[in-house]
Amino acid sequence: MPVCYTTGVTNQSIRPLLRFAPSPTGHLHLGHALSAFENERWAKAAGGRLLLRIEDIDTTRCRPEFVAALLEDLAWLGLPFEPSPRRQSEHFDDYRQALDSLAGMGLLYRSYASRAEIAAAIDRPGHPRDPDGTPLYPRAALARADDPAGRDPAEPFALRLDMTAALAKAGPLAPALSWQEQAAPRGAGSEAIPAAPERWGDVVLARKEFPASYHLAVVVDDALQGITHVVRGRDLYQATGLHRLLQALLGLPEPIYHHHGLLLGPDGEKLSKSARSTSLRALRADGVTPADIKGMAVMG
Repeated sequence: MPVCYTTGVTNQSIRPLLRFAPSPTGHLHLGHALSAFENERWAKAAGGRLLLRIEDIDTTRCRPEFVAALLEDLAWLGLPFEPSPRRQSEHFDDYRQALDSLAGMGLLYRSYASRAEIAAAIDRPGHPRDPDGTPLYPRAALARADDPAGRDPAEPFALRLDMTAALAKAGPLAPALSWQEQAAPRGAGSEAIPAAPERWGDVVLARKEFPASYHLAVVVDDALQGITHVVRGRDLYQATGLHRLLQALLGLPEPIYHHHGLLLGPDGEKLSKSARSTSLRALRADGVTPADIKGMAVMG
């Protein structure tokens, strides 16, 4: 049964719908607060609604205690989210249907190459990298490793997007693929940004043990929830080109995008859970108030 998506997302007669979508792999920090407050600001300025999505598709790293903690932190901040957040872990069938659609168009292939084989194939100067700095998958060099003939059905594999075939397929659907980047909620207009999804190469969209990548899940979720405006950090700016390609291939509506600035730590890197940036819970324990957090995040 095909997935039904909301249509006409860019129609300005529709009440704007935004979402804040944290992943419960640790405790929220000031960077999360900034993004949550930015979504609140946009929703309020545009007379829109604000949803919470819990991106817990990675069941190996997302833990129930982190879900409970983020819900508590967001309630403490007083953000006006609507009830019943969408949890990705409850919607694996939606991502599977999207993968089936791409597979039906001949746009996916199984990649069996191990990390060691991939590393050996790219061990040369000047190998191209994606916008995140990850070396592009060297498919031609790993053709033998990825040959499915004689493979054990239980062997792990990744489902990769055949970027060359995807671009050829998307060409007639979206000849000048771009996204609309809007500077402010009202009155500033928007700018068409060329998508350039080819910079991502043959990206992984799922693994045998992992139902969908972030890139696939986010476009499916946004479509199913009818999100009209995606407000998120600048670190995802380049990924939007890949997201627009997936939207075109799957026939999904196109939201308007705004990528806000990031809060940086003393080392000049963005705040993150992996770098153990100070959590909102720790700040609250030190007597910091929600108003203080908003000032630190928005003014920071």
